[in-house]
Amino acid sequence: MYQVLYRKWRPKVFGDVVGQPHITRTLLSEVRENRLAHAYLFTGSRGTGKTTCAKILSKAINCLNPQNGDPCNECEICRGADNGTLLDIVEIDAASNRGIDDIRLLRDESNFTPAQAAYRVYIIDEVHMLTIEAFNALLKTLEEPPEHVKFILATTEVHKLPSTILSRCQRFDFRRIEPRVIAERLMYVAQRENAVLHEDAAMLIARIADGGMRDALSLLDSAISVSSEVTAAVVSDCAGLMGRDAIYELVRAIAAADTAACLSMLDRLHNASCDTERLVTELTNQFRNFLICKTVEHPENLIVCTQDELAVLRGLADLFTNEQILFSLNVLTGTAESIKRTQNRRVEAEMALIRLCSPETDTDTAALLARISKLEAALAALRANGLPAAPVQTAAPSATSAKAEAPQAEAEEPSVAPQSLAEDAPVASPAAEEEDLFPFEGFGQESAAGGYANAFSEEEEDDAPFDPEELRQARPAPPAPADEPQAEPEKPSAPEPPAKAAAASVPAGGLPDGPVDTKLWNKVIVDLELSFPPLTGMLTSSSAVVSGAVLTVKPAKPLLLGEELIKMKLVPVAEKHLRRKFEIRFKY
Repeated sequence: MYQVLYRKWRPKVFGDVVGQPHITRTLLSEVRENRLAHAYLFTGSRGTGKTTCAKILSKAINCLNPQNGDPCNECEICRGADNGTLLDIVEIDAASNRGIDDIRLLRDESNFTPAQAAYRVYIIDEVHMLTIEAFNALLKTLEEPPEHVKFILATTEVHKLPSTILSRCQRFDFRRIEPRVIAERLMYVAQRENAVLHEDAAMLIARIADGGMRDALSLLDSAISVSSEVTAAVVSDCAGLMGRDAIYELVRAIAAADTAACLSMLDRLHNASCDTERLVTELTNQFRNFLICKTVEHPENLIVCTQDELAVLRGLADLFTNEQILFSLNVLTGTAESIKRTQNRRVEAEMALIRLCSPETDTDTAALLARISKLEAALAALRANGLPAAPVQTAAPSATSAKAEAPQAEAEEPSVAPQSLAEDAPVASPAAEEEDLFPFEGFGQESAAGGYANAFSEEEEDDAPFDPEELRQARPAPPAPADEPQAEPEKPSAPEPPAKAAAASVPAGGLPDGPVDTKLWNKVIVDLELSFPPLTGMLTSSSAVVSGAVLTVKPAKPLLLGEELIKMKLVPVAEKHLRRKFEIRFKY
């Protein structure tokens, strides 16, 4: 009768247990020196050797001919333990025998001496499934069992055990087995089974097994059933995975924000019976590898892959920024959780791919950071290709210096009157040209400031709305005809700076109660958006009303950021312009 590989190749001595040297070394020493505890607790993830070590230990302490701490596997006790005929080694499944009555029966049986062996050993698997009443019934027996009784408890969820149970056991924590160790064991088993296992296929099985040797042997068993020559393609078909090339193609489509290509590829994989949950897990692992490649100097120590695969991973990692990778991991991990609770897994996967290709559809912080990092990368690329820097704005000279420089400029380069567009327009005389208050001296020179610049020469405290009347006051008078005496041009009075005029509209004691002026409120919004760009456009077309120490803001559309964040940014800007301290409230 055929026996599956994980049962056929279950270790029979401590030396055959792979990946747990810290545990096998301790148990060997205890058996050799006869320093056995009355209760053991084996904890760890699935397939790491908990039940195997429990069976080896139960045989070793009862073996008639122990071999340096290991069982001989030849005596009557060892053979009876292997074929299940030995009554003194009892395996209990706590998932199906979890009640207080089952524990009472165990407690009563433990009082009887062993029938054949030196010790009666109780192996309770998945012990965390016992009820609270069953745990309480086991406490006294577990603390002071008869001399001929040993307990070995095994669990994958040790956090569910009461502290009273933990304190009565000698605990051993089984680690996840490293992928390279699993791959070596698989190569050994495949060779003994007369099968050819490629190295990349063994590494792929090890990655899928996630530290569990039983899962790895089960997948190898399925692959050998398909073909005696096990390749990575055979393993992918057996595990319902998409190939590496398909994964890389999907990643490139995500980097290019090609939503159509991603959905088309998902449809092709779905029709090929690719497991959607496995697909999401594979994408999560790939983006984790990208993050390792971008943040660790020697990623080969943390990524299980060949050198050729590592080179490909590094190239793909360069397509993303760290913020984009973190955003993708957040989306994929959330999808992996929700995909287990939904009836249509394909829809969840499609939603995840759309969010990965279009971060603007997501409003959380990770999506905003991903979009900002993408803009920064694009700007850095433009600068690297020769993007010109912003021009440096120099302060316009005063009216006095402009008038003093005007005659000198006229002497060096006399101005020429432009030709009139209308035929009957009068032509300016040379005398009128000499009296021109704003001679043209060329663009981009500091001395080219004239009457238009005088109106804006003073440094303003803040931007103000444009006033056409100020421009008309600063415009020079047209030149007089040649046959008429030219009147002395009237010197324009210096207008009050717009920012100061706007500030003067707010009383010294602060803005009174009532609706805030639209221009003044727009000024507050512009200053707020400049100080915190993520708020750009959120308060557009909004209004505000002052009522005592409360400033009520009425947004025109729903806010995309939290109200507390907006309040924190809005309070100092409102106090600056409205000259009062407010408590900000929102009203929709």
